[in-house]
Order: sequence, then structure tokens, then C-alpha cells
Amino acid sequence: MALSTDDGLKAVYDARTLGGRKMGILGLQHMFAMFGSTVLVPAITGLSVSATLLFAGIGTLLFHLITKFKVPAFLGSSFAFIGGYAAVVQMGAASGLSAAQALPYACAGVFCAGLLYFVMSGLFAMFGTGRVMRYFPPIVTGPIIIAIGLTLSGSAISSCSQKWWIALVAIAVIVICNIWGKGMIRIIPILLGIFVSYIAAALTGNVDFTAVKEAAWIGLPFRYEDTMFSLFGNADKSLLLSSIMAIVPIALATMVEHIGDMCAISSTVGKNFLSDPGLHRTLIGDGLATSLASLFGAPANTTYGENTGVLNLTKVYDPKVIRLAAIFAILFSFSPKFSALISAMPAATVGGVSLILYGMISAVGIRNMVESSVDFSKSRNVIVASLILVVAIGVKYGAGDSISFGAVSLSGLAVAAIAGIILNAILPGNDYKFESKKDE
Repeated sequence: MALSTDDGLKAVYDARTLGGRKMGILGLQHMFAMFGSTVLVPAITGLSVSATLLFAGIGTLLFHLITKFKVPAFLGSSFAFIGGYAAVVQMGAASGLSAAQALPYACAGVFCAGLLYFVMSGLFAMFGTGRVMRYFPPIVTGPIIIAIGLTLSGSAISSCSQKWWIALVAIAVIVICNIWGKGMIRIIPILLGIFVSYIAAALTGNVDFTAVKEAAWIGLPFRYEDTMFSLFGNADKSLLLSSIMAIVPIALATMVEHIGDMCAISSTVGKNFLSDPGLHRTLIGDGLATSLASLFGAPANTTYGENTGVLNLTKVYDPKVIRLAAIFAILFSFSPKFSALISAMPAATVGGVSLILYGMISAVGIRNMVESSVDFSKSRNVIVASLILVVAIGVKYGAGDSISFGAVSLSGLAVAAIAGIILNAILPGNDYKFESKKDE
């Protein structure tokens, strides 16, 4: 099925009409779109890149199974838990453990955090989406979505500044292909932007391929000693409990982000995924993917804004394309050489692509509020929106992106989301009624 959109592109809900070859290319585009951020999390935390790719793919397929194959979402590494990993590594160091030895304890905390999604899912199933969503109206989710894009933008600018001309090549290719491209060119701008920018950087000597040459073609994505299973029978129980207590509360924030992402995808695609298949299913899919990944030493998973940006650019909304991207990620996770090739990609290339995609995320948040007719003549709405945006961005760039509450460290986005939800709930005038009808 294809519907015309305002910018001339047809919205495609069944990618089989494009043919198998084009579907494959679109799947690769989605995989490359999530690659930079997904690989960055293990690079920062010390977790395995290959295991990260493997469970991003498996987690995405699991999510699609649980959500009845309806939601075009890709699950990649969550940045929200980075502070939690760092905190556990510090606690491990105090107990005489190396970072590699402490990370399985952090994974245990993330495993329990994933289970908390089931509790939230139960609330939606018990009380109904409409009643629970009263606490997540567009005046809350819209600014959260905007803040997601804006808080990520700093990392994009930082990456671009490594070599601005390389970033500008990626940006120019994406813009030219998406605005003036014809046929297939117009719906794979991200993939072309990455490819052209990477090649340009390589030809000018701005890529170091040493690690690529040394990497093996085939290898296992994870090691036993990096998994949670290595703790069985010889875990430091005190450190294990402290790790769980430090990391589990972060899930409260990531679940709010999840709801914001689902709103963004629903708004982008034009289907009400909050009702069908329902937030109770999407939450279970996200939580189960996170818990499974942590068992094998991979980072927590989350629905990825980069891929929502790709949906917005290409107008190809078929979840089958996302599942192809997941399969590619699984296959490539068994090739250390491919992981090294992607890791060698210039930061400026990733930055240029991300700059476009993160902007698209924020634009979806604005669109979410416009389409919901949020009334900014009401002071309560202005206060709620402004607080979310100022706190998220202020903590990100003014407080090192975290505020500590005892042993718990929350990101600016998490604090902003929680503050916005509470403020919206207590201020008079919350007349939002969630539209619960299912899309045809």
C-alpha cells in the first residue's frame, strides 16, 4: 500500500511492492543508521561491539514478534544506562575488581531493570492505555521527543568537528538525494551519505584501516567471562545488590523515553501503535530485549530515534524492512572484520548523518504537538513544556548530563521526563483524553 505525502514521496506500507533488491538496500540503510550510536555505547562502557550488534538484531526481532510484527522500530544500545555502568565499575574498583570483572555486575542490574518494564506493562494492561496515558499527553511526550533530539545533537556536533568537511559531504549528499533524487536514490539518502562521505575520507587519508586488516573474518560475538553467567556461584553478593539498586531506577526514565519514542513512531507512520498492538506489548518487547542482551554482556536495548528519522525521510514504513536490518546486524556480528570496518568509519561521517537524524527526531516532537492541537495559550502547558526542555538541555550541558540522588544517577532527559510527568499531573487543567481507537 502506498499513500501520497505532502513532499511528493509516497508512503509505503508494503515494501514488497518495491522488490526484494530494494528492500535489502533499505534494510542495510536502517542498519547503518543505527550503527554509529549502537557501537558508541560499547566503546564507552567497554562492552563487546559484536555482542552489541548480535543482540540489537535479536532484540529487534523479539520486539517485532511480541508486537505482532506491526511496529517499524529498531532496538539499539541505550545511552541512558552509561552512567549506571560507570557507577558499577567504580564500585567494583573499590572491591579490587577490574572494569572487565565489574561489568557483568552492571549487566545484572540492567537485567533487573528490563524486568521492571513488565510491571509498567501490567499497569497498562490492568488499567487500560487511555487511563495511564492521561499522564503522558502530547504536552509531555512532545517536548520529551524534542529534547531527545536536542540532547543528542551535542554528540553530533562534537563528531562533526573532528573534520567538518567530511561531515558536510554526508549532509550534502543526504539533502541532495532526499530533495532532488529520483526513484531509489530518494529513499536511501542516509546510506548514500554514509558511503560517499566514508569513501571521500578514505581517499584523502582520513581513515585508519589497521584494525580492519588485523581483524578476523569470522568470530564469536561474545566471551563467557563477559556474560552474567560468569557470576553464577562466585558473585560478590554485596556488589551485586549495590549494582542492582544503582541501575534499576534508571528504567523509570527509559520507560518514559520508550513512550515518547512510540508516540514519535506513531506520529511518523500515521498509525496508532499505542493502541494497536498497545504499549503493554511494546514495553514487554523492549524490556525483554534489554534483559536478554544483558545476560550475554551486551548493553541495554531501546527503540532507536535514528531509525525513526530514517522512516521520516524515506516514507517507507514497512516493519519487514526493519527486520531485514536486524538480520543483517546479526549476520555481521559474527564478522570481527566488518565490526572493525564500521568502527573505522570517521566520526565526522557519523556526526553528519546524526545531525540530520537527530533534527528529524525533534521535528517529530513538534509535529506531535501540532497535530494534537496543544494549546499554548494555557499557562500550564507553557510551564510543563518549558520545564522539560530547559531541564533536559540544562542538565545535559550544564551538569555533565547527570544528577545524582544518592547511589542513583539520572540523565538530564530522565529528570526532565519525570519532572514533566509530575508537574502535568498536579497542575489543574489536564483535560487530555487519549484516542484509543485502532487504525485500520
